[in-house]
Amino acid sequence: MTPEQPFQPLGAPPEPPTTAEAPPPAGQERNPFWHYPDLLLFAGLVVLAALISLVLVPLALSVLRVHIASRVTQAILTQTLLYVLAFSGLAFLFRIEYDRPFWRSLGWENFRLPVWLVMLCGIATAIGVGAVSILLRTPNTNNRMTEMMADRHAVVPVAFFAVTLGPLAEELGFRGFLQPLLVRSLGPVGGVIAAAIPFGLLHAPEYGYSWRHVLLISLAGSLFGWMRYRTGSIQASALMHASYNALELVGFLAQQQGRTHV
Repeated sequence: MTPEQPFQPLGAPPEPPTTAEAPPPAGQERNPFWHYPDLLLFAGLVVLAALISLVLVPLALSVLRVHIASRVTQAILTQTLLYVLAFSGLAFLFRIEYDRPFWRSLGWENFRLPVWLVMLCGIATAIGVGAVSILLRTPNTNNRMTEMMADRHAVVPVAFFAVTLGPLAEELGFRGFLQPLLVRSLGPVGGVIAAAIPFGLLHAPEYGYSWRHVLLISLAGSLFGWMRYRTGSIQASALMHASYNALELVGFLAQQQGRTHV
């Protein structure tokens, strides 16, 4: 026995590891290393990335002499570049300021639930939100979403974006970066709901600033956030979000098809 080792009787169980040796919670959900000033900095990065994308995408298409028939497709390209620039800036911040990795810090972790069950949760959420929409008598209004889906050149790009990059980026931003801060300050229920409110407000322009739509999307965001909190995984909430979007798209297209044949 060395001087550094404390006396321990033979046959006694080993002492439990100290707090410093214990592994951190999955995805840093309960103990994010970043702070609210970082949130403000990221918001500034998003604004800057949006301005750069609005200028750079049309300029690149002009220089390359690429003609895109749909404005919606160009808007998707602009939004994609916005996500790439903003999250690249956040990854740079994590590495320079905290020497931490980007993906795992935001909760890119494997989850124990079956994939089919997570997808079923997304589908059930879409059905539940639809039922609440009926109870609220949510009006069907002409808005940005209906205009996007009415453009036959944009249906495939919009559908692909809605079940891939869209939910991934939104989950990284709202449930990966914002929610852990709010959970730390407000507790699980308060933090999950508080992160879902700006998520709903972000989609307000797509639905003509309808408060009912904002409420419904915030409700869905709360359920995505609870999945994130319970599993500690952005993979789970993003898959649930993508499944939700997929069923919403199917329902929307069926509704549009029904109107066409009326």
